[in-house]
Amino acid sequence: MTVCHSSHRLLLAALLAPLLLAGPAACKPSPPDAGSEAGATAAAADSAPIAAAGAAMADAADVLNPLHSPKEVVQGAMRRFATLKSYHARMQLDGGAQGSMTNSIDFVAPDRFRMTMPELGTQTIIGDTMYMSVGGRSMKVPLPAGTLSKWRDPAKLEANAATMTVQAQGSDDIDGIAARKYLVHNTTPQPSDVTMWIGPDDLPLQIRVVASAKGQDTTTTIRYSRFDDPALQIDPPH
Repeated sequence: MTVCHSSHRLLLAALLAPLLLAGPAACKPSPPDAGSEAGATAAAADSAPIAAAGAAMADAADVLNPLHSPKEVVQGAMRRFATLKSYHARMQLDGGAQGSMTNSIDFVAPDRFRMTMPELGTQTIIGDTMYMSVGGRSMKVPLPAGTLSKWRDPAKLEANAATMTVQAQGSDDIDGIAARKYLVHNTTPQPSDVTMWIGPDDLPLQIRVVASAKGQDTTTTIRYSRFDDPALQIDPPH
């Protein structure tokens, strides 16, 4: 949960309290000689609250760091995702007018995609050209501008960063990998809820988008793997 500014001030005040309480002790007149046993004991006693306050302030700085807010964590994961050189994704769509659909997507930077769909076979995209396999023959089809961009931000998290809210939901297990779970609520272009699981490398392991369009509720689950795998290659079909 994102901590509000007033809570920030209360937390910081509480953490600074030991240092403030140590102030009068530090100003006592005629402290014992530091070289004596009593002086060493008194110095240690005086320094303990200050050391504790220093550690508390370090913890406070970590807590108050905006990079640790759920929203910043999600945005950071998506920005790292956008810099990947390659990845594999498995997509499952449930609901909608056409019912359940599955497909897989391979990506190789900067602009190569391979989509495999049971109903349509394998389609390859290189730059602004799609190679479609129809009846054993390959056809070149030009793509509209912006077609590829949706695969770099499938849940439109960066596009809607100004209005989205993010809530941390603890941790979960995705195929044996421990992942942090976040719920993202978008209000534009239409209301939608996005659940994101972020792995230990700060990359999204899985995204689930629940949305409604044209009176149909849909759930899309995308599972990512093979990040920056040099073995992933996408060549134009012959």
